[in-house]
Amino acid sequence: MTFRRFSRIAISACCIFSVMAFGQPGTLSAKAEDVELAIDSLPGPAESVEGNYLAAVVAGSARDTRAAALYFREALRDDPRNPELLERAFVALLANGDMEEAFSAARQLLQRDANNGLARLALGVEAMKARRYVTARKYLGSGGRGRAADLTATLLSAWSWVGSGNLRRALDTVERLKGENSYNVFRDYHAGLIAAVGGNRREAENRLKAAYDVERTTLRVVDAYGRLLSVRGEAEEARRVYEAFDRLLPRNPIVQDALQRLEAGERLSSLIANTQEGAAEVLYGLGAAGNSQGDEIAALIYLRLATFLAPKHELAIVTLGDMLERLKQYASAIEVFETMPANSPLRSSIDIQIAVSLELMGEKDRAQKHLEELIAANPDDVEGLIALGNLLRSRKDFAAAAEVYTRAVEAIGTPDQSRWTLFYFRGIAYERSKEWPKAEADFKKALELAPESVGSDRALVLNYLGYSWVDRHMNLDEAFEMLKRAVELRPRDGYIVDSLGWAYYRLGRYDDAVRELERAIELRPSDPTINDHLGDAYWRTGRKLEAKFQWNHARDLDPEPEDLVKILEKIEKGLPDEEKPAAAEAVEKPKNGG
Repeated sequence: MTFRRFSRIAISACCIFSVMAFGQPGTLSAKAEDVELAIDSLPGPAESVEGNYLAAVVAGSARDTRAAALYFREALRDDPRNPELLERAFVALLANGDMEEAFSAARQLLQRDANNGLARLALGVEAMKARRYVTARKYLGSGGRGRAADLTATLLSAWSWVGSGNLRRALDTVERLKGENSYNVFRDYHAGLIAAVGGNRREAENRLKAAYDVERTTLRVVDAYGRLLSVRGEAEEARRVYEAFDRLLPRNPIVQDALQRLEAGERLSSLIANTQEGAAEVLYGLGAAGNSQGDEIAALIYLRLATFLAPKHELAIVTLGDMLERLKQYASAIEVFETMPANSPLRSSIDIQIAVSLELMGEKDRAQKHLEELIAANPDDVEGLIALGNLLRSRKDFAAAAEVYTRAVEAIGTPDQSRWTLFYFRGIAYERSKEWPKAEADFKKALELAPESVGSDRALVLNYLGYSWVDRHMNLDEAFEMLKRAVELRPRDGYIVDSLGWAYYRLGRYDDAVRELERAIELRPSDPTINDHLGDAYWRTGRKLEAKFQWNHARDLDPEPEDLVKILEKIEKGLPDEEKPAAAEAVEKPKNGG
């Protein structure tokens, strides 16, 4: 069977709230999809301002902040009075985490434009880090316009009042955020954190409970409220809060760590300990929101400012590193991941992510060695074993991947619903290793475990098992129903639509097959298997010229070697005559083309 799409499971931080895209720090250039610079082998600076500027713009278009910062820095040295160059360099330096240089550029910008909102935000954060809260408020109070800037400035100003020892003024400042429901939750969350740091535990509990009642599926709110309850000595209630979250989203490392500590009789510490951490929490929330909405440069800037204020902010580290990895800045991502505290409950997941980054940057031996060392230190590390299995599977070393997945299955013992993906992945590895009975058993186990609540993800298993049966002329009726259900769950997935089309083909319903396969081609025009399938369907409906066109197209799309041989034979000879399968009559033709 042709190798079909696999998913890579990676750790990601949950966005605190789904709010508007906060702030517009600016972008470096228009989007350039296929531009990538090798971070470890950047060319040296050009000999001219123009050359460095052009290199910086190209790097910025690729969202390569390290290269952009390097070349803008060099260009600025040769033309320090150029205001546009200064502003672009400032944004690049800030997004790359070159904070001291960025703050220096911000001061220069304000000399030219006293209302530059991003420069004021940056210098306000710098002042808060230095505990110069009056200065911070001066910067934050007069920079930027609009709701986004107001939200940022309001919350940071409120935290600055906490630093100044004025809790009442801090809470009054937060109260200025009213209106939209998302603002109300954000307001109650930060008001609760502010009250906790300021020593008003009753107000803290009231406000965090209000946020929790609205956002019970948001990790950060759950953790803040659970920790507050623990601090107050309400261990049982804290445990119930974490357990409720664990039932919805099992095995979150932060939640598991909290439950273990509570079980051991420990009292958890507060989520936020001081003003700097509180301000960092604001910036983390904004960065996470921008990340979820695709505002990459804005998100990078907020997250860089958050980690400047609170270098050990765990979720900011995870989100920033994950963003850099997605932007193919793997070396920078690893640098960020390495700042995760050794005693963090997220450290194990971060170590796995470091291996992922190493693999993606081409350091395959280092990636595998990194994971093997993690597993050697903890042989029953299920997540590490799954990560190694995924790595081997991505390299198409399916037999080795299946062996590693089996070790993970044995380490788990009795699997719960959340482990359905493990059996799905092992099923793929077995199927690709031509061990179909084992693969079939794993796919069935994955379906047995996967609850309906996983939604469209369940379609992946339905598709793989259904397609495999169809391809083997097995259980056609059941496979057909599985594939119809998979398409209902993922109607825009070209691979799954192709599977349904191929099921129609196997059943001898060639007109229906053409309809579905043409739709699959619209969704996935460059997939060799789908083009090959459509060629077969065209041939069976008498459209032989179009069939050869599709086969030729499939040949040119780099199919699997075993498939290429078959495609070339079809191009030369066409398909042999074939009687309509008897199974075709076993499935009632859907009404209205459904």
